[in-house]
Amino acid sequence: MITFLTGEIVSVSEKQLILDVNHVGFRLAISARDARKMPDPGEEITVFTYMSVREDAITLFGFLSEEDLEIYRRLITVSGIGPKGGLSILSVMDADELRFAVLAEDAKAISKAPGIGLKTAQKLILELKDKLDLEDVLQRRMDKSSGSGQGGDALEAEKAEAIEMMTALGYTASEAMRAVRGAQLTEGMRADEILRAALRDSI
Repeated sequence: MITFLTGEIVSVSEKQLILDVNHVGFRLAISARDARKMPDPGEEITVFTYMSVREDAITLFGFLSEEDLEIYRRLITVSGIGPKGGLSILSVMDADELRFAVLAEDAKAISKAPGIGLKTAQKLILELKDKLDLEDVLQRRMDKSSGSGQGGDALEAEKAEAIEMMTALGYTASEAMRAVRGAQLTEGMRADEILRAALRDSI
């Protein structure tokens, strides 16, 4: 099985990447989100891969991060979401955003993916929510935020902490996420201020 490929970009479109690996050309299906982040042709990159084998076709799917590949593997275990459906979802949200949407039971956000209806999104949430860990998701968000000096990322870290505080108060992860997401927030707010706003706005 091919775990990853490192090579020179030959061409990129919204749905596929052609990669030259030691003068062997590989065609990989990719998400629209990854396509937008690809370097220019001629640049060297590493893509993590998943191979789909069917009676009538063998398709190689490529991802710019191991996180996206990991969540993709989970997605395609859901009945009704095949390899293309999983890629469609990752075209509109990254791995962290999908984890948050699942834990917050936000079917509407997931159903924005082309070809994914509301019922399919609800089924996805039902099958995956017990397989995802809230603390792990929040820690990933805070790790990313602490590595960046951008204000928006700092606010995300404070929101993650506020969610943890709400769960400590007895709210479920879904209730806490919905409350924080629905609160009126501004840049620079601390976790305790976000918590108060979330509690106030959710009453």
